[in-house]
Amino acid sequence: MDRTSLYPLRFEPIYQYRLWGGRRLSDLLSSPLPDEGPVGEAWVLSDREDHPSRIANGALKGQTVGAVMQQFQDQLMGKLEKRFLRFPLLLKFLDAREMLSVQVHPGYPPAKPLPEGEAAKTEAWVVLEAGRDSRIYAGLKPGTTADILRESITHKTLADHLSSITPKPGDGVFIPAGTVHSLGGDVVVFEVQQNSDTTFRLYDWGHVDSKTGKPRGLQVDQALACIDFVDGTAGLVTPAVETKTPVERERLFDCDAFRLWRLRGKLPFTITTEGVPRVLVCIEGPGQIEHGSDTYAVGRGEVWLLPAVIESCVFRPAHAVSLLEIEVPA
Repeated sequence: MDRTSLYPLRFEPIYQYRLWGGRRLSDLLSSPLPDEGPVGEAWVLSDREDHPSRIANGALKGQTVGAVMQQFQDQLMGKLEKRFLRFPLLLKFLDAREMLSVQVHPGYPPAKPLPEGEAAKTEAWVVLEAGRDSRIYAGLKPGTTADILRESITHKTLADHLSSITPKPGDGVFIPAGTVHSLGGDVVVFEVQQNSDTTFRLYDWGHVDSKTGKPRGLQVDQALACIDFVDGTAGLVTPAVETKTPVERERLFDCDAFRLWRLRGKLPFTITTEGVPRVLVCIEGPGQIEHGSDTYAVGRGEVWLLPAVIESCVFRPAHAVSLLEIEVPA
């Protein structure tokens, strides 16, 4: 397969049981949910050995994104081909009917050695749906110390020391590595994160896993060792509008690990890869990607990876659309 044969790649979601999840992802994604039980996460782009995303269209259908990384690394990654052995982002939809555990992800360098293949984990959320009781916790209130957190876990008052957000659809929330965080109460979000699956739980709200009949384990010492008690960048972000025509383009997140824009409009517009892969996530409204003489129908909830070799393509909305565009900074 030559360079020009790598094309826009679509992936099927990988659904994950989570005791705090619900069934609302069936309204967002076209692939049917498992028959029963709470589904908390849909992994929509994952280059992980335990849950690898598989291509759902074209000549590479059925291959994992990891296999494509190995075989076509320069075509897929462009300027980034020497930096990453696996695709550096993990993308998800989350349906948090109940509260996630209060947790923290390691920073870089980590306070203690991590499992082989794991790394720091900065992430961010775009709120898609929120209910009357929805809540996001992102960061600590000023003056909170490790000793205060330990005592509050014992007395089940940890939430009193967390910065709280009442989310609404469209909000962007940034969670740098080392940030104490949680969300739930009937909220649906899109999550972009570094490709790591290391999480340390501080507190779990008294949840009991119906599959085991037992509470989930906590990792208080590891979590406390990872917390950044100084960084104040977590929380709601203010979108920065970059263009208004032919599509409104606003930047939500811009950090060392990823950049994310929200695109909204009705008119066709061009997407350029600029030498790095880009990901498109369709949040509202159908359309199609046009590249050369080929067209690819895009539906709500779908995730498309545009290899760096594509250089440019046109997105043609059927009517008003809302997309997320994501890149890894070169």
